[in-house]
Amino acid sequence: MDSAEYMLFETALGVCGIAWSEAGLTRVQLPDRDAAATAARLAKSARRAGGAVPAHATDAAELLADYANGEDVDFSGVFLDFAGIATFETAVYYALRKVGRGETVTYGELAGLAGSPGAAQAVGTAMARNPWPVVVPCHRVLAAGNKPGGFSAPGGLVTKAKLLAMEGVHLDGGEPMLPGLFD
Repeated sequence: MDSAEYMLFETALGVCGIAWSEAGLTRVQLPDRDAAATAARLAKSARRAGGAVPAHATDAAELLADYANGEDVDFSGVFLDFAGIATFETAVYYALRKVGRGETVTYGELAGLAGSPGAAQAVGTAMARNPWPVVVPCHRVLAAGNKPGGFSAPGGLVTKAKLLAMEGVHLDGGEPMLPGLFD
């Protein structure tokens, strides 16, 4: 992935980042505690862009900023670079991209949609490895019984709940988790 470059950009959620290659996005980084931490996470797998940012990366950044503003965004046209992604995970990510805003699916249901019924635990591993959170909406995947499950992006389950709440899905039945948390 030495050819991947990255950039940071402001959103309503904080500073996000994306990394890309000629084929498409190689990574999406949700906001960390500050811009430096977000950049540090991206720098582990990419290098800062030195030249012009390609149109596909600029378009993806704009869509992510729109999403952070609460807009209903369709990420299906965002090009993703699947180099180095296992076949099973690729199938899971393609299936997950079909789960729309405001919808959720369990790990087991997603395993079935990806053609591997019974592989819920492997789906969980794929979600933890998802290099494109929000674009490949791993926040929409829940554990059995519609429990939150896990979320490996910065902020963990609080971030997952916030993203879902932005889409009208409330894991707690709409009760505030903490006063002011999602204001």
